[in-house]
Amino acid sequence: MPDEELLRRWQERWPDCPPIGYELRHERDRWVRFHSLPESKRYPDTEGEWVVVLDRYNTVLDELFAGLDVHVVTSDWSSAATPPGRPHERTRWNPGAHHWTSILTDTDPDDPVYTHLYVSRIPWERGCVDALLRAVADDVTAGVLITDVDLQRVYHPYDGGADVVLTTSAERDRLRARHADWLSAHPAGL
Repeated sequence: MPDEELLRRWQERWPDCPPIGYELRHERDRWVRFHSLPESKRYPDTEGEWVVVLDRYNTVLDELFAGLDVHVVTSDWSSAATPPGRPHERTRWNPGAHHWTSILTDTDPDDPVYTHLYVSRIPWERGCVDALLRAVADDVTAGVLITDVDLQRVYHPYDGGADVVLTTSAERDRLRARHADWLSAHPAGL
């Protein structure tokens, strides 16, 4: 799908939300957040905790995307509208990704910030983005989105968990119920 078509489709499906991960939680009626570790622990310290983190990420991703192609979106940031060259590890985390679009995310005239989004399309398989998920969980990168090609469901991992936006509140409620032990005790679900 050409980049312009993908951006047009995003704007149709998510008219009030740019393709920026932290913005997705404003879709409250379809949003749920899962924590990566028991008791909402943010970062894994042991290999056993890494197993839990990757299992939780992949379990939900499998439920959303098994048997489908997905778009994997990664981000870089700069003060210029034109994206700079990408560091090697970022191209390794999302092989085949190309620049999709850039969004002005901080409008400070003295220090603007552009988020440069890179997209690839891959068939979903459990573990296929584990290197990227590890980088996210370790707070080495951020701004990752994984979505079906029709942009119906969006998965946004972050260091500490993942935000998921589904097609309906009923679908969200079913997913939330299946993984109730992974939810936050915070009243707003954060």
